[in-house]
Amino acid sequence: MSAYSNEAGVSLNELVAFRLGDQEFCIDIQTVSEIRGWTPATPLPQAPDFVPGVINLRGAVLPVIDLSRFLGFGPTEPTARHVIMVARVGNEAVGLLVDGVSEILAIKNEEVQATPAVVADSGARFVKGLITVEGRMIGIISLADMTAATLH
Repeated sequence: MSAYSNEAGVSLNELVAFRLGDQEFCIDIQTVSEIRGWTPATPLPQAPDFVPGVINLRGAVLPVIDLSRFLGFGPTEPTARHVIMVARVGNEAVGLLVDGVSEILAIKNEEVQATPAVVADSGARFVKGLITVEGRMIGIISLADMTAATLH
């Protein structure tokens, strides 16, 4: 996670929070290069079911991952209200289809709680921790683990 120190010298991590249905998740802000409105994707033959296709991003082909389907919540029926978060991991860029981006969070490391071992199957294994913000439970997704598993 990206870290910075606030005025009091406390080390904080910045995360982008987003919604998938009734659930909230977040990823490291430094992995996100832009947030775009939904653009219909061009399907690819024999792509995994969580990849609805690819889009053209300024001349580059960008695979789009339906994050809801990837995490096991079922497929997204995108509308004009959905967004694609363009995220970079290493030299690769992917588009993450989400319901919407809600906020930028600044959290301390000690605020991150471990993900219970019982949810470590399927897509949930990419949730590397949980934080509580104003009574809401938000899962922290490890994008590096997710893209390594999906793109290689």
